Amino acid sequence: MEHPGFFERAAPVRLAVLAERVGAELGRGADADARICDVKALADAGPGEVSFLDNRKYLGQLGETRAGACLVAPTFAARVPEPTAVLLAGAPYRAFALALQLFYPEALQPKAAMARTDEPAIHPSAQLEEDVSIEPGAVIGREAQIGRGTTVAAGAVIGYRVTVGRGCYIGPCASVTHALVGDRVILHAGVRIGQDGFGFAMSARGHLKVPQIGRVIIQDDVEIGANTCVDRGALKDTVIGEGTKIDNLVQIGHNVVVGRHCVIVGQTGISGSTELGDFVVMGGQSGAVGHIKIGAGAQIAGGGHPKDDVPPGAKMAGTPAVPLTEYGRQLAVLKRLARRGQSGGD
Repeated sequence: MEHPGFFERAAPVRLAVLAERVGAELGRGADADARICDVKALADAGPGEVSFLDNRKYLGQLGETRAGACLVAPTFAARVPEPTAVLLAGAPYRAFALALQLFYPEALQPKAAMARTDEPAIHPSAQLEEDVSIEPGAVIGREAQIGRGTTVAAGAVIGYRVTVGRGCYIGPCASVTHALVGDRVILHAGVRIGQDGFGFAMSARGHLKVPQIGRVIIQDDVEIGANTCVDRGALKDTVIGEGTKIDNLVQIGHNVVVGRHCVIVGQTGISGSTELGDFVVMGGQSGAVGHIKIGAGAQIAGGGHPKDDVPPGAKMAGTPAVPLTEYGRQLAVLKRLARRGQSGGD
């Protein structure tokens, strides 16, 4: 059965109403009476849905979008394909945030796990298979589903409509919201899954909150260490691939896709919309900027921080990260310069 989602969507609106609400202007030839029913990413949007462009990196997707309407700066209006309606916006990301607020007002306020404070810790609408262990102080929210043989430890919270597979362990005081969790997944103490991504449309007028309406998908046999945070997606899903192992104190931003059997060591940070291929290794205190791809089998050394795409199988180190052999040469040069400086001082 298809999952019903975590957020209720408002009724469709006329294109003219949408433009007015988000501070945009209808482009030439746009049908003011066209109905817009949802907000989607450029690659996923179809007729009747609005998308946006705020990053030149996605101009290719703009040229291929099937969106019913698109929020763009005037500079890129000519690149919007037919029959997508143009919505001209001086700040497209801010307009996109306002559109999300219009269609998903509930996303600005987390939905409570329990309908009332006097209801039992396991909501009556939750579905638990046999041999599920719920320890004292845990909360199982409305319409949650938990598979056979799973343990939910003391103080943990399983939120509204969350699904947890079979043979899982949800550690003490962990929280899981807006997520679909596979089988044999281990979430250690204090793990946070599915909270808002860090999304704001920033401007001189202040920072407008962008509703985050995606999910977190955690595939089978994943293990996530204590106090690690995995944010839910903005429009798409944040995905943690099968068999991936994540250490303590890791931050994974919204829309990140982590491949299968990756290893991510403690205090690593992965920024929004970055993609890791299968069997990627991220060393301790490493990190990646947003919107890059790290190819399958690549290794990022501890403290390394790539700012551009990383080829499959590459070994990178340093800040900004460079190939490991080049990094070694850089260190050797620095050592020689340091020695010369010491000799000169003598």
